[in-house]
Amino acid sequence: MFLNKLRQLDGNSAGVTMPKDDLRLEGLIDENGELVESHHVHIQRVDDGQWTLELVEGIDTQLK
Repeated sequence: MFLNKLRQLDGNSAGVTMPKDDLRLEGLIDENGELVESHHVHIQRVDDGQWTLELVEGIDTQLK
């Protein structure tokens, strides 16, 4: 089992690392490991110790 580290980002939020191989499979990063473009993810707490993570497409056009 691969474990991801929870990290303090600032005074109001924390973040979790994601394996670049998984991000590459989704087409979110390029062959150099850099983000292809800006992406948004919906994170929802579903139960004690459980969250879902869903990539949201087209959010930039929805906000305009």
